[in-house]
Amino acid sequence: MPAPDLDLAEAARRLRDGSLKSVDLVEAHLARIAARDPGLHSFVLVASETALTEADAADRALAAGDDRGPLHGIPLAVKDIIDIAGLPTACGSRRPAAPAISDAAVVARMRRAGAVLLGKLATYEYATVGPAFDGPAPPAVNPWNPERITGGSSSGSAVAVAAGLVRSALGTDTGGSIRSPAGWCGVVGLKPTRGRVPAAGVFPLAATLDTVGPISATVAEAALTFDAIADAGPPASAGLDRGIAGLVLGYARDWFAHDPALDARVLAVLDAAASELSLLGARIAEVTLPDYAPLERAGGLILDAEAYTVHRAPLDADPQGYGCATRASLLRGRTVTAADLAAARSAGLRAAEAMDALLLSHHALITATNLAPPPPVAPYRDGTAGWNPMRTLPCNLTGHPALSVPAGFVDRLPVGLQIIGRPGAEALICRIGAAFERATDHGAQRPPLAPWLRSPGLSP
Repeated sequence: MPAPDLDLAEAARRLRDGSLKSVDLVEAHLARIAARDPGLHSFVLVASETALTEADAADRALAAGDDRGPLHGIPLAVKDIIDIAGLPTACGSRRPAAPAISDAAVVARMRRAGAVLLGKLATYEYATVGPAFDGPAPPAVNPWNPERITGGSSSGSAVAVAAGLVRSALGTDTGGSIRSPAGWCGVVGLKPTRGRVPAAGVFPLAATLDTVGPISATVAEAALTFDAIADAGPPASAGLDRGIAGLVLGYARDWFAHDPALDARVLAVLDAAASELSLLGARIAEVTLPDYAPLERAGGLILDAEAYTVHRAPLDADPQGYGCATRASLLRGRTVTAADLAAARSAGLRAAEAMDALLLSHHALITATNLAPPPPVAPYRDGTAGWNPMRTLPCNLTGHPALSVPAGFVDRLPVGLQIIGRPGAEALICRIGAAFERATDHGAQRPPLAPWLRSPGLSP
C-alpha cells in the first residue's frame, strides 16, 4: 500500500517500529500532491521545505524517545483561514496577506502533538459562499465529478482528504462548512461542541457559530485529530470499537423527508442507514425536531449580522476588493436589525432546549447531512446558483456536536449521514459513526482516478 494511503494508526505504528520515517511519509504525500492537485486545486500553498524540516525533527525526536502521541510525524494540512506562523492567511481573498506572526491555537496544539504541516487548503472567500470563479485561484474540484460542487466553505480540506492527498485536515464550520463538503466528497467531517476547540488565530465568519474541526478519511482519524486540538474532555478516540448495541437513536426523518428540495434517492439511502444501525443493535425511534426552515432563517440572520460586523470597515472602504457573491452575502448583514438578531438568538436557545430534551431519552440523533447529491457547478459559473440543500445550520445555532459519515451513493456521488450528540459527546457520536463505518463499505470507497487527474508521476 502506498504510504499516503496508510491510516493514521498504521502510519504511527510504522513510524515507531522504524519501518517508516516521517521524512519518507512527507515526501510521498508531497509527490502525490504534485501529481494530483493541479487538477483539483485543493491546496493554495504547499510548504514543502518547512514540512520536510518538521518531519526530520519528528524522526529525530522519536529516535531520542520523545514520543508526542498518535500524530507524531504525521502530515496534515489546514484550511486557509487558520494561521500558520510564517505563512500568509489569504482566506481565499484577492487581498494581499502578510505572513502570520504566530500559530493559531489549534495549529500550536497540532505541533505539540508532533504533526507535520503540509500547507494551506482552499476555502470559499472568507469562508462565506461559493464556489466562486472571480477569485485569485480556481475553486477546489470535487474528485467524484468535476462538474459537481464540493460543498463549502472547507472545500480544499474535503477534496484533499477524498483524493488521498492527506488523511486528515482541519476545516471550520459556521453553518455546515465541515459536514457539507465531507458529505459531498465522501469523507468524514466532525463539527465539535461549541467552545470545545479554541478559535484564536482563526479568521472569524460569525464568532458565535464558528467551530474548528477535522475532515478525515475515517472516523478514527477524525477522532484522533479532534483529540489533538480539543480542550480537556473525554477523548473521542476512546471506545470506538465498543459497538452500539443497546443505544437508542432518534431518527429525525421528518426534518427532511417532506422537503421539496429532497432527492428521493437520498431518503432511500438514509432509511437504509437507519436500518443498518438497527441491525447493529441500536434501537431506532423516529423523533420530531423543531421545524427546520425557521431555524435556518434564525441561524442565517446571526451569520449575516456577525459576518457584516467583521467586514464592515473594509467592505465600506473597498467593496470591489470582494468577489461578487461574497460581497452580496456580506451586505445582507446590513439589513439585520437588533430586534431581528435578538429574536434569532431566542430561537436558537429554544432549539437547543428542544434538542437537549430529546437527547435525555436518546443517546444521539440521526438525520441527513445534505438533501441531494452535490449540485452542478455550472450555475455557480454563471451566477445563478441558489442556497445548497443542507441540514446542518441548526447545530451551529444550538452548539451541539455533529458528525457526517459516508452513507451511500446516488448517481455515483456520495451521500452523508449526520449524527448529532449531546454537548461534549464527541466520543459517543464517533463510536456510532465508527460502528456504521465498519459495517458498510461506503467510507472505504474513493473517487476514481479520472483521466483529467492522471500524470506520469501519479501513484495508485
